[in-house]
Amino acid sequence: MRRTALAIPLVVAVALLSSPALAESPQDRWNLADLYATPADWNADAERLRGQLADVQGCQGHLGDSVKRFGACMALIDDAQKRYQRLSVYASESHNQDTSVDSGLELDQRSRVLRSQYGEAQSFVRPEVIALGRAKIDGYLKADPSLGVHRHDLDTILRAAPHTLDAAGEGVAAQFGATSDVASSAYTLLSTADMPWPTVKLSDGSVVVLDQSAYTKYRAVQNRADRKLVMDAFFGQYKQFEHVFGATLYGQLKIDATNAKVHRYPDVITRAMDRNAVPVAVYDTLIAEANAHLPTLHRYFRLRGRMLGVTDLHYYDIYPPLVASDRRFPLDEAKRLTLEAVAPLGPDYVAAMKQGFEQRWMDAYPRPHKLSGAHMAGSAYDVHPYVLVNYNDDYESVTTVAHEWGHALHSVLANRAQAFTNAGYPIFVAEIASTFDEALLLRHVLQVATSDDERLLYLGSALEGLRGTFFRQAMFAEFERVVHARVDRGDTLSGAAMTKIYGDILRRYHGEAEGVMKIDDVDAIEWAYIPHFYNAFYVYQYATSIAASSLFADSVVAGEPGALDRYLGLLRAGGSDDPYELVKKAGVDLATPAPYRSIAARMDRIMDEIETIQARRAPKS
Repeated sequence: MRRTALAIPLVVAVALLSSPALAESPQDRWNLADLYATPADWNADAERLRGQLADVQGCQGHLGDSVKRFGACMALIDDAQKRYQRLSVYASESHNQDTSVDSGLELDQRSRVLRSQYGEAQSFVRPEVIALGRAKIDGYLKADPSLGVHRHDLDTILRAAPHTLDAAGEGVAAQFGATSDVASSAYTLLSTADMPWPTVKLSDGSVVVLDQSAYTKYRAVQNRADRKLVMDAFFGQYKQFEHVFGATLYGQLKIDATNAKVHRYPDVITRAMDRNAVPVAVYDTLIAEANAHLPTLHRYFRLRGRMLGVTDLHYYDIYPPLVASDRRFPLDEAKRLTLEAVAPLGPDYVAAMKQGFEQRWMDAYPRPHKLSGAHMAGSAYDVHPYVLVNYNDDYESVTTVAHEWGHALHSVLANRAQAFTNAGYPIFVAEIASTFDEALLLRHVLQVATSDDERLLYLGSALEGLRGTFFRQAMFAEFERVVHARVDRGDTLSGAAMTKIYGDILRRYHGEAEGVMKIDDVDAIEWAYIPHFYNAFYVYQYATSIAASSLFADSVVAGEPGALDRYLGLLRAGGSDDPYELVKKAGVDLATPAPYRSIAARMDRIMDEIETIQARRAPKS
């Protein structure tokens, strides 16, 4: 009973844009035939899965018959899930590589139906295991040591006994789950397909339709008046639909609150954190430490203002790169730099990554109708991970390659070390591997840089990445904490109320009261632009993960005894234990201030180096 998500998404703050296709060769496209040679083979395997699901349902009411029957049913459920995940990767990535092709969309839709059918078929397992009880399950595990592979999942089920309904109730809940994305679907349709995007005329005379992709591109332009125009127009359009976006998010918050009550949790955050046995103290410590280190964030903004030559910093000034550069990084150079950077993780790690580069595990370049952004799909257990990026020959693309291949190697190591049941890992651990490799990349490119301009490029990129991944995600987490708590108490929330809550947090994080940055009223509607709020208490894990990876990277690079073995052991552990405990066992306790203080210290070190370079380059008086 594997409990992992099917793909690991890239953090929104650093997602890439699709752009006109660059020259590519077949070697730059992934090979989905490693999964299924043809769609007909996919169809045949889907039929096999449907047959398996009928057999899975035949296990209902029989898990307690004997240890042999119990083991056979667990093996059957695992094999069905493994087959589904392989089908899902092929279907979703067939669609993602060209979203205009109906056949790929149809496969993806059929895959989603299979997912629902799988969920319903095995929904009896949790209540039935709970009914068997701890003593009988322990007896099974003792009688058949091969069942040990299921120990963690079974312990998780039994731990959740107070929050699990009977078989009929869980079956209804599984069916109700098919409607739980209604609010997010409505939000997605409005914010992507149906939004009447504004049109702006930039200072160079060009006319731009400000959809989401154009906003992400043009908010970072060098001309300050253009940046203000773009952000005011884009957020102004969201403001026009404040009531509707308020209704969709409030609807999602109510769904989450109802699910928590149905499963006998005191509030949504307790339910969300309990899924992976993460203490709520982790969430609260993150928010407390992010607030405690706002002076570091404010120092960054002041440095940004100086580097941009802006004395009255506004929110529309946070996206232009600190250092503009025309330096190009061909894809082969990105691969080489990444392989060189991860050398501290040992030859086996490097060899596995090189194998993936050579054997077409990645779809590299943007094309018309290809999914934007970047992600890694690592749940095809018997095959290999698949990496999607939209490579643009800039340094940010290099960091994205390092990030996504950190995810990929995490899956490679976990799949090699663990049985299928325990190979999948939650996002709480996943983002550690990706941001760790980004830290190694920064270390390496600084070592090989040949000029101060090059060093500033790398340092500025890293600094902005830390801001976006730690402080920005912590800010989102704080907003979620507030709005969910309000709904848990039975309060109503309008779009205007959400804007007020978000605006107050936004102003505090960006130092408006301290004179660091001005937040215009229209900026406070940004909450309506963030899709992650429809996935309760999810984004905090980006912030906790980068905090953990910062400590892990420091210890590995410093050569601390046992640090490398503990870190690789964390990756190989997959989902064999609760993620908080796995990270803690590897040497980082995310319920304590230390990892978050490490992030602030890392940002301060980078700013120290930037200021040293600036001082060295300043004209002598």
